[in-house]
Amino acid sequence: MEPVAAPGNRISRPELVGVVLAAGEGTRLAPLSRLLPKALCPVGNRALIDLALDRLVPVVGELAVNAHHFADEVRRHIDQGWGADVAVSIEPERALGTAGAIARLRSWIDGRATVVVNADSWSPTSLAPLLEGWDGESVRVMVNGGGGFGPQAQILASTLPWSTASRLVESPTGLYEVVWRAAFASGELEVIDHDGLFIDCGTPLDYLEANLAAVALNGSAVVGAGAVIADGVNIKGSVIGSGAHVAGDVLDSVVWPNQSVDPGERLIRSIRAGTSVTVGPL
Repeated sequence: MEPVAAPGNRISRPELVGVVLAAGEGTRLAPLSRLLPKALCPVGNRALIDLALDRLVPVVGELAVNAHHFADEVRRHIDQGWGADVAVSIEPERALGTAGAIARLRSWIDGRATVVVNADSWSPTSLAPLLEGWDGESVRVMVNGGGGFGPQAQILASTLPWSTASRLVESPTGLYEVVWRAAFASGELEVIDHDGLFIDCGTPLDYLEANLAAVALNGSAVVGAGAVIADGVNIKGSVIGSGAHVAGDVLDSVVWPNQSVDPGERLIRSIRAGTSVTVGPL
């Protein structure tokens, strides 16, 4: 389908690109992030990076992700699930931060405006309000919670005009430090308020809460294809991954794909992520 401008926008989809930042090591998410890159951890049985790309698809023309930690796995995941529809920017020596990552993508961006989201931030919110009436020339941030902009602000997404992106340096730098802070101080940062579901999946507890929120949106437990659940087992408020084998109760918990819950086990507010990795109760 030919991309078209969203209602009320002054910049059309072909003039916009979307970037998902997915290079972080995810230290605080350990031990989960020692099994998978943070961006591939599933929420509601979809990898965080896929959910971030899903949010960008309706509002941009082309897509890219960056990768550093477990970069080969991220590339493989994108190649298998998205193919040539998503460019992958590998940062081989060190993670370049949120600003350095955009600088490395400069030749791909090629004069267009950019919408940036973090792979580890979960939200079902449309990005259309961020772009409503935007002319492509200002820096905008979409901030959750009504607390305004600041170092601790929860940023759902941001816009970068080409004039800003083209000046970024390919070294470990952050958008807050080199773009947002100065724009805010000069009164040039446009802040779009958001009051809705948003969870930064930085810790196992936050990650669990994102999955429980996804279950609540679904209205019932989320069970992946090929999961086998034994008769009489109590599954409540949980996410069961594809190919999982569940023979014990799972309550307000997450079972990753192809993992098992043995007879007599009872997971409560826990994450079964590997044969010897269970986090919780949380």
